[in-house]
Amino acid sequence: RMARASRMIVAFCLVSCSLATGLRARPQLGRAAAPCRGSVRSDLRRARPVAAASASPFGAPADDEELGSAVENTQISGMANALYKFVRPHTIRGTILAACAGVVRALIEHPSAISLRLVPQALQGLLALLLGNAWIVGVNQIYDVEVDKINKPFLPIAAGEISPRVAWVLCLGALAGGLLTVHSAFSPLIFGLYALGLGVGGAYSVPPIQLKRFPVAAGLIISSVRGFLLNFGVYYAVREAIGVPFLWNPVVCFIAAFMTVFAAVIAVTKDLPDVLGDAACAVSTFATRFGVQPVARGACTALGAAYAVATALALFAPAGLFRRLPMAVGHMLLAVKLLRTYRRLDATSLGSVKRFYGGIWELFYLQYCLYPLI
Repeated sequence: RMARASRMIVAFCLVSCSLATGLRARPQLGRAAAPCRGSVRSDLRRARPVAAASASPFGAPADDEELGSAVENTQISGMANALYKFVRPHTIRGTILAACAGVVRALIEHPSAISLRLVPQALQGLLALLLGNAWIVGVNQIYDVEVDKINKPFLPIAAGEISPRVAWVLCLGALAGGLLTVHSAFSPLIFGLYALGLGVGGAYSVPPIQLKRFPVAAGLIISSVRGFLLNFGVYYAVREAIGVPFLWNPVVCFIAAFMTVFAAVIAVTKDLPDVLGDAACAVSTFATRFGVQPVARGACTALGAAYAVATALALFAPAGLFRRLPMAVGHMLLAVKLLRTYRRLDATSLGSVKRFYGGIWELFYLQYCLYPLI
C-alpha cells in the first residue's frame, strides 16, 4: 500500500515539474533590454493593445485602484510603508502560512513533544524565512526597476521612495541576518538548504547569471523554493527540534508537489496585470504572447487538474495515508472557488485582472490552511 501511494505521489510530482518547466523568464533588463516606451501613467491609462494581436487589451481607462497592487495596500505613504511594500507583504503572508502549517503538521504527529522551549527556536526560524524572503524579492526589485516603473509604480524603488543604495543595504542585511540566524540555531543540513534557497533566489535576478532569462531554469527555481525547499525544510527542522528522526511523510510529499504546481501557476498569472508594461519594455511573457484570457484559462486548468488529482488521492489512496473527508471536500471547495474566480475575470479590465490574480493568492493561502487537516 505504501509503495502504491508513493508511486501516485511521485507521478504527481512529475506532472508538477513538467508544469513548472513551462514558465517563461524575463530577459535581462538594463543595457540588454529595449527601452520602455512612453510615460508610466499615460501608458497605463491609455491601456492600448501593445503586444501581439492575440494579447487582450485593457479597453477602459485605469482608475487609481487599478494602478495599485493586486494583492497589497498601496494607498498609505511614508517610509514605514515603503519598507512594508519593499518586502512584498503578500509573499510574506504566504511564507508565514507555510511555516505555521509545516510546524503544526509536524507537531500533530508528535503532540507529546509540544513544549514552550520550542518557541525561541521557532521564532528564529520564522525570522530567518522572512529575511530570506526579503532578500529574494528585494534584489528582484533592484534589477527590475525599469519595468516596475510601468507595471508596479507603487513599489518603493520604482517610486523613488527608497534609493537603490538603501535597497542594497536592506537586501544584504537581510541576506546576512538570515544566514547567521540559521547557522546559529539549526543543523548544517538546514543551513545548507537555506543557503541553497537564498543562492538560487538571488541567481534568479542578479547578473551575470540572471537565471530568469531561461524559462526552464526560472521555473525550476520558483517551484523548488516555494514547493520543495520551503515545505521540506520546515518539516525537517521541526522534527529535528523535537528530537524525532526524519521520515518521509505522504502528506508532506503531497503538499510539496501540490505547491510546486501552485508556484508555477502564480509565476504565470503574476504577469497578467503587467501585460502593458512588459510589452512596452520588450519583456516576453505568456500574457504578451498569447493574451490575458488564454493564459488565465490555462493556469486555471492546470490548478483545477491539481485539485482533481488531490481529490482522487483522498478517495483512492490506501487507508490511513490521508484524512479522506477534509482532503476531498476541502479541495473540491477550493476548486469551486477557483471556478468562480475565473468566471468573474474580465480580460479587458485591468482592475478585474488584478482581482483575479489576488484571488489566486487567496487560494494559495487557503491551501496552507487546509494542509494541517489532511
